[in-house]
Amino acid sequence: MTHRGSRVLHVGSLSRVEGEGALHLSVRDGAVTEARLRIYEPPRFFEAFLRGRAYTEPPDITARVCGICPVAYQLSACAAIEDACGITVVPALRELRRLLYCGEWIESQTLHIYLLHAPDFLGCDGAIELARTARAHVERGLRLKQAGNAILELLGGRAIHPVNVRLGGFHRTPTHHELRPLGEQLRRAADDAWQTVEWVAGFDFPDAETDADLFALAAPGTYAIENGMPAVLRADGTLSSFPLHTFLDRVQEEHLPHSTALHSTLDGRRHLTGSLARFAISGRWLSRTAVEAARAAGLGDPYEGAVCRNPYRSILVRAVEVVYAVDEALRIIDTYEPPRRPYSEVPAAAGTGHGATEAPRGLLYHRYLLDADGTVTDARLVPPTAQNQGAIEDDLRRTAQLAITQSSATDQELTQLCERAIRNHDPCISCSTHFLDLTVDRT
Repeated sequence: MTHRGSRVLHVGSLSRVEGEGALHLSVRDGAVTEARLRIYEPPRFFEAFLRGRAYTEPPDITARVCGICPVAYQLSACAAIEDACGITVVPALRELRRLLYCGEWIESQTLHIYLLHAPDFLGCDGAIELARTARAHVERGLRLKQAGNAILELLGGRAIHPVNVRLGGFHRTPTHHELRPLGEQLRRAADDAWQTVEWVAGFDFPDAETDADLFALAAPGTYAIENGMPAVLRADGTLSSFPLHTFLDRVQEEHLPHSTALHSTLDGRRHLTGSLARFAISGRWLSRTAVEAARAAGLGDPYEGAVCRNPYRSILVRAVEVVYAVDEALRIIDTYEPPRRPYSEVPAAAGTGHGATEAPRGLLYHRYLLDADGTVTDARLVPPTAQNQGAIEDDLRRTAQLAITQSSATDQELTQLCERAIRNHDPCISCSTHFLDLTVDRT
């Protein structure tokens, strides 16, 4: 519905995002008065499902939260429960977990780049139309995604909802013979990953900048993926970190009427997780090839602390992260020595455990409370999209206000612009719908 100086834009179902959500935008007398990313997907009650379960079950149960990023949930759950039980996994198995996570990064980031985000830059409605006009590019993306899936299939047992992960390691670890063809496939994928950076670097990126705090794990000496300490880069350039066990003291969640997912703030401020945050906080730990790719793509020099705050350029950072994930996977495969055992024993113990990993879409936190026989008495999952909702809505307000101020954008143009602003952040709406503050009034 459109009136002169007053508009209400409503998109009932967002396209090219994971999960189901909507957009509501209100404009009064040329000023954006309300921008809401409406998450109406039903809550999925995973935290309630976990209560009363054996401590060995959360890695498999939480993997079902997401079909695109199951490894993130599995490894965050493993890390939290192993923390509660006082177990440290041996280095060889930690490396295999990192290899598994690289597979997820490759397939998930590639999916977003080629099938969800690139059509916005090339004037296409979706991946099908893009395949008609740029078939070779889409085929390259599918090859890359296939390489990521191959890692998941070998280490996880299957590409969707892997079944080979367990507390302390894996049910079974691969042999040199099994890893060899995977290495050959990844060496071919390295060329595709580099060409992906070159391709997306040629896109036209609108000027934009988020002033949200950037929030990611940091692990000295490496680009944080499967572990690390939460770190915050403020808009004024201040960098700080805090212990993982204080996560819920710093990240506060609240329930808003328009969302079945919780909104989060970090120390009372908006924050953003994901590729932009990781690149800003850990960019200097990228591989040499990934650093070269970032420089060539115009992202600056990660060794000198390059920071990118333009949400449109997140596709570029994701492409650089795919280069890194392929590099890192090859490093692990080339130095692999099969561990003596596929897993370390994790005896049940009473305690509270915290775990966090970097899902492709951002920092994912788990906390579990266990009793003496290992029964889960409480569980908390804080996914990245729920944390990013405030920053996404702020981007929506800023983007819409700029378009209204600088031009006479039609309702359709404004809607497309806002949908694009949402896709910049690759929201996984299904992952974020984990809670409902349900009140039953009975008389």
